[in-house]
Amino acid sequence: MTTGLRYTLAQLGWLNTAWYVLARLLARLSGGRWTLLRYIFVAQYISDMPLTPMRGADIHIRERRSGDGLPSGYPRPPHVVRDRYAQGAQTLEAWRNGELAGFLWLIADAYQEDEVRVRYRLASSRAGWDFDVWVRPEQRLGWVFRRLWEAARQRLRRRGVHWTCSRISAFNAASLRAHARIGVVRLGHAVFLRCGAWQWMIASLHPYFHLSRNPASFPQLVFDIPSQEPPCPSSNKSARY
Repeated sequence: MTTGLRYTLAQLGWLNTAWYVLARLLARLSGGRWTLLRYIFVAQYISDMPLTPMRGADIHIRERRSGDGLPSGYPRPPHVVRDRYAQGAQTLEAWRNGELAGFLWLIADAYQEDEVRVRYRLASSRAGWDFDVWVRPEQRLGWVFRRLWEAARQRLRRRGVHWTCSRISAFNAASLRAHARIGVVRLGHAVFLRCGAWQWMIASLHPYFHLSRNPASFPQLVFDIPSQEPPCPSSNKSARY
């Protein structure tokens, strides 16, 4: 076993490593035309207790409206941002010394995925989605995400949201570790294989299998949250960074 493979096993575990190796093999054999992705869906309880202590007084949090335009060098394509706003998503940004330091996106009820053709829907109004969390690399050991998440926590609680759901890549070792530390409830998983215009999905949720031949065809995955609050609720999502 090579050193690289041993490292991947240690980071991802056997199952995710097997999918990861298959994804790399398919991409290589197809010249990059085939893409395999595995997602894990999780939910975390949102506490009504604020994060303390809160530092980073020079970090300013603000919401970017759909008509505001994007700052120079924004790390997402404009058409992706437009599609998110069209779905009703909101974004909070952290600014430090006049520079965009990070952002996260929030949406209620349903969310059309950016990377693959699938729609996620939540069965309860007590749940919402947070997605596409980005922090500038040089800011990831600081207070940027903590300030972002505290602003998001307050907003979600005001809307009566008690659980936030996320989609994480099974091939992202850092994200897997971070979510394991903060304590989450797993809601399911899915594998997507994109082959040109075609897409196959195998999931642990209904409809379990789906074949899409064009952008107008996509499955819908419905997620439900736990009926009870956890015994020791925490809002320590800042452990991601």
